[in-house]
Amino acid sequence: MKKLLSAVVIGLSATAAQAGPSINIGTVYDYMDGDSSTYLKRVYNGGESTAFVRVNIYQIAFDATGEATETPLDNQGSSVAQRKGLVASPARLIVPAKGMQATRLLFIGERDHERYYRVRFLPVVPEKADQFDISDSDREQYKEAMSAGVNIMTGYGSILFIRPKNTRFETKIQDGPVEYRVENAGNSTIVLDEFQDCSAKNESDCQTTKKHHVLPGKVFSFAKDSDRLYRFNLVEGKAIKKIQVGK
Repeated sequence: MKKLLSAVVIGLSATAAQAGPSINIGTVYDYMDGDSSTYLKRVYNGGESTAFVRVNIYQIAFDATGEATETPLDNQGSSVAQRKGLVASPARLIVPAKGMQATRLLFIGERDHERYYRVRFLPVVPEKADQFDISDSDREQYKEAMSAGVNIMTGYGSILFIRPKNTRFETKIQDGPVEYRVENAGNSTIVLDEFQDCSAKNESDCQTTKKHHVLPGKVFSFAKDSDRLYRFNLVEGKAIKKIQVGK
């Protein structure tokens, strides 16, 4: 799980114009609440050229050891009603230079337990097979412009947590003499946000701030050092509680 949640940014190299598109998807962790079936994801283009962005979705599953596998989903079915799981609508975005477009992520199916998806936003040089709604002449003009120079078009990935319909948070904390344990006894992921490990004598001496996700049924723990302070925000859906461990 740690490898999965740290590997959310995906690089893609392609031929492009010297002043090409440059996309930004905002947050890399997103959460669909149990009382909602859609999530709006905005894609920004800070570059000098139009960005043609393909949205790819992969369902994430974990085995008993916590290892993750990803299965690609087909978002190009004949109709939304015939699809299951997470659907991007639209799955092809044309984002103007210095502009923004959005795709609506729609979940179709049972919400009896939490589900996880990786959503990838990949800028491409459009081909007919990509199903962008542009004419052949516009497509060829764009390809010619991209071939005028060399640049890096970078795609990004986010992880979407689909909370169950009847979301229940139950966090159990054990503050022992040498270890601190956070157990998720609920049915939806909790977050230890802005986790800091700092020197008790010099609070400017801190390790890199981190974000930890604790899936249902899992435990996050760390060894306590009497010379260290530990701070984090315990996030249970929309509820946030500040916690400090140590003197």
